[in-house]
Amino acid sequence: MRIKLVHMIALLTAVAVFLMYKGTLDTMDYFFQDRFMQKESAADTRIAIIAIDDESVNEFGSWPWNRSVHAQLIDMLAEGKPAVIAFDVTFPVPSADDTSSDEALIAAAANAGNVVMPVYGTFAPSAKQGAIEALDMSDPFPALKEAAAAVGHINTIPDRDRVVRNSLYSFTDKGERVESFSWVVYRMFMERMGRSANADMLPLDAFGRFHIPYTGRPGQYEAIPYSAVLSGEVPADYFKDRIVLVGPYATGFKDDYLTPLQVKSPMYGVEIHANIIQALLEGDLKHELDWKWNALILLLAAALACFLFRRWNMVISFMAVAAIIASFILGSSYLYDNGLIISIGYVVPLLIVSCIVVVGFHYMEELLERRRVTDIFGRYVAPEVVNQILKNGEEGLKLGGTRRKLTVLFVDIRGFTPLSERAEPEEIVEILNEYLDLAANCIFKHDGTLDKFIGDAAMAIFNAPLLLKDHPMRAVEAAWAMKEGSAALERKLVERFGFGVKFGLGIHTGSAVFGNIGSKSRMDYTAIGDTVNTAARLESNAKPGQIILSDAVYQAVKDRIKAGSLGEIKVKGKEQGITIYELEGLN
Repeated sequence: MRIKLVHMIALLTAVAVFLMYKGTLDTMDYFFQDRFMQKESAADTRIAIIAIDDESVNEFGSWPWNRSVHAQLIDMLAEGKPAVIAFDVTFPVPSADDTSSDEALIAAAANAGNVVMPVYGTFAPSAKQGAIEALDMSDPFPALKEAAAAVGHINTIPDRDRVVRNSLYSFTDKGERVESFSWVVYRMFMERMGRSANADMLPLDAFGRFHIPYTGRPGQYEAIPYSAVLSGEVPADYFKDRIVLVGPYATGFKDDYLTPLQVKSPMYGVEIHANIIQALLEGDLKHELDWKWNALILLLAAALACFLFRRWNMVISFMAVAAIIASFILGSSYLYDNGLIISIGYVVPLLIVSCIVVVGFHYMEELLERRRVTDIFGRYVAPEVVNQILKNGEEGLKLGGTRRKLTVLFVDIRGFTPLSERAEPEEIVEILNEYLDLAANCIFKHDGTLDKFIGDAAMAIFNAPLLLKDHPMRAVEAAWAMKEGSAALERKLVERFGFGVKFGLGIHTGSAVFGNIGSKSRMDYTAIGDTVNTAARLESNAKPGQIILSDAVYQAVKDRIKAGSLGEIKVKGKEQGITIYELEGLN
């Protein structure tokens, strides 16, 4: 079965669907999401970050600080009545030598009544889809956990390229659900505002994660130095009814991650929580289309591309496919803005690879067709003529001729008529084919162009259509090769029929016109002119086994051949005689 373009596109599509199912090219999908879907927007002023930054470290000394410092911060913030105070800093064990600082922190958290503390879970290296179970938990020390209004996990799960694009809503620990830090902060804020928060609103994937639509690059949110709040530089009422996130804001804490809008500059974990909380506050939740629907989109795109490739030429098809790719990118961005994520990380590569395959397919198809035409058509005319027609297209089929100096060779089988009287028609055809095949091979071997077969004769031209240096000598060499090669054929005929045949050849060189001669519906690629007629006359005067050269040919090759003069002969159509020579050998 011949492979068609539709088969190639179908195979590519099947591979793309399989890769989509396996998630092999998800990194490509992430690329398009990051570049064309995620967009910067204004940061929500209801969220404030108190940064444990380099300035504050210089003020209070190296980390970790005495816990009384955090207690003092909570007390000061509580006076301003913020909606939520959330620490992105863990306190897993009591202080070893300063229980009073622990007590101060516990009392501050209990008095504020709106403090959220973080927990952290450890999972198996390869978690399966569904509910994720923690192998181990890192909680605030018991008294602080009890004093806190709530706890939430701060686990961050980057994608394969180490970029954080999703938030893990919850996991289980000993059968109990542990919700995320960001969700707990959001829920508490909503409750403080007299509203409710239902986790059913979250579009969770198979692992219980939801997409994070980032507000901006690192530094987008207002980050107030920890020291500026404790010094009173920023008053407590500045945080009234706001969500206050307290967390590391310096590279030394190693709490930074790559994010879609800035894949080279990491974002601090506390900023990522701010982005998640803002998405929840704005209800900007993105539903990822199931892979089966994405596969359907992929199939439709492939079908459309295949239709275009089959209906239009390559240039128009490629322009149309480029327009389709642009439409997919713009359309995916529009749908993302409206809460739907579609996968174009498989569609776009499929269309691009399809274009490359189409180019290669058409090239191979043209190459095979050219070879097929050359093989078939070359049996009727010279391969050089076929190549010229294929190269020039319609131009190569126009009637007309070119004037050039050519060497023309005619060869005829002497004694063929008597032989045909002794042999059956089938045998005659077999013998004729053997002789003409020998003649054609000798012509091709010496770069000549086989013009035509004329019964038991053949005509060849040298130096057309391809330029050929020393074409008279090439023609002479071809003629001598025919004479030598015919000896074996003649012996075979003598054995079979008691009668042999020989070649008679004539060669002349001079100006002639060559090209497509005939009508628009039927034409020959041939040469015409006095040079051709003279070569034909020389061949008709040749005796069996004789090669006759004109004086023009002899003068061009005399230093490289052995030839005997035959004097001057009169030929039909010429008033003056022609000096001729018999080729006797090559030097």
